[in-house]
Amino acid sequence: MKVDVLLGLQWGDEGKGKVVDVLTPKYDVVTRFQGGPNAGHTLEFEGQKYVLRSIPSGIFQGGKMNIIGNGVVLDPILFRQEAQSLAASGYDLTQQLCISRKAHLIMPTHRVLDAAYETAKGDAKIGTTGKGIGPAYTDKVSRNGLRVGDILHHFDEKYALAKKKHEIILQGLKYDYDVTDLEKEWFEALEYLKKFRLIDSEHVINNLLKEEKSVLAEGAQGTMLDVDFGSYPFVTSSNTVCAGACTGLGVAPRNIGEVYGIFKAYCTRVGAGPFPTELFDETGERLCELGHEFGAVTGRKRRCGWIDLVALRYAVMVNGVTQLIMMKSDVLDGFDTIKACVAYKIDGKETEEFPFDICEKVEPVYVEMPGWKTDMTKMTSEDEFPEEFNAYISFLEEELGVPVKIVSVGPDREQTIVRYED
Repeated sequence: MKVDVLLGLQWGDEGKGKVVDVLTPKYDVVTRFQGGPNAGHTLEFEGQKYVLRSIPSGIFQGGKMNIIGNGVVLDPILFRQEAQSLAASGYDLTQQLCISRKAHLIMPTHRVLDAAYETAKGDAKIGTTGKGIGPAYTDKVSRNGLRVGDILHHFDEKYALAKKKHEIILQGLKYDYDVTDLEKEWFEALEYLKKFRLIDSEHVINNLLKEEKSVLAEGAQGTMLDVDFGSYPFVTSSNTVCAGACTGLGVAPRNIGEVYGIFKAYCTRVGAGPFPTELFDETGERLCELGHEFGAVTGRKRRCGWIDLVALRYAVMVNGVTQLIMMKSDVLDGFDTIKACVAYKIDGKETEEFPFDICEKVEPVYVEMPGWKTDMTKMTSEDEFPEEFNAYISFLEEELGVPVKIVSVGPDREQTIVRYED
């Protein structure tokens, strides 16, 4: 057996949580391999809405093993809030959820550092969620981090040393703060964390594969936020691409199977950073309103624009995508004309390759297609798709070189159409 990977191909918020929930029935194990609680996956079914931040989306399918991998950074406070909320809704995670001992912890002072660094940047700020993700990954790479497994071995001493290093930095930044209450809550949440199975996930996952168990790896954020291949420096602090599943779970590249790439029928971005196809007009506002484009965790309004095929081709390439999944197709139901960016014009020259830097000089080159002007939200089969929508799908498949396997026509689990069977 191999690990199948499901990840976002744009700037995040593509609807990964819903798709994982839809795909989960065919898998024995669902994992998260990178990111932190800044990534919110929204799922809607049976009239209820759930937002997951660190917990894999397979938690709603009974009997499935869910694993938080070593590539994740975990905030005990936010994890406890999330887990207790799910428990109140009838989902007992202690029987289903395992956490890698090698996953790094987000400390209270990581949150403070996040805010202090953003303040110091002034107008050049990145637009982080302020949840300490970047500083936690910084400590990981600089070999100063605390890991989940550390809470079982001389933790007070390790914590004090790590906190002292943060305090020296904050003094240098002249940043005022008080983490007394937050720290108390954090240590209480650590005790809650001990209720779960803390595992060496790399051994567990590879043994599961030997036992012919099927594993799905769920990515957070999106490809264009990858620390290496995204729109740097306006990126997250981890590898969101498929290769991140190898390092974030301890899985060899040869053990990666299908790579599901998720994208919206248009494009969005939250926070600061370049966005070549962003619309500042009535159309952009309309996309935002119809798509309910507000962050699942932060509530921040997302910037909206037409689909960017230059960025999507790039994302398909670096991830080795084998199947595409298109979300929020229904948001475009009422448009007379649909646009797609097929190239960039930079300094008067057109290119279809994603450049080193996408700055203000990038001008999108669009093609226009007729809209389908049809409500697709009640459709249950591709046989019902209007001709214009089928033409849009065919155009995307030709441009991207990968088949569109699944089309979503609404937020509910049932509004998911598989175009062809395995």
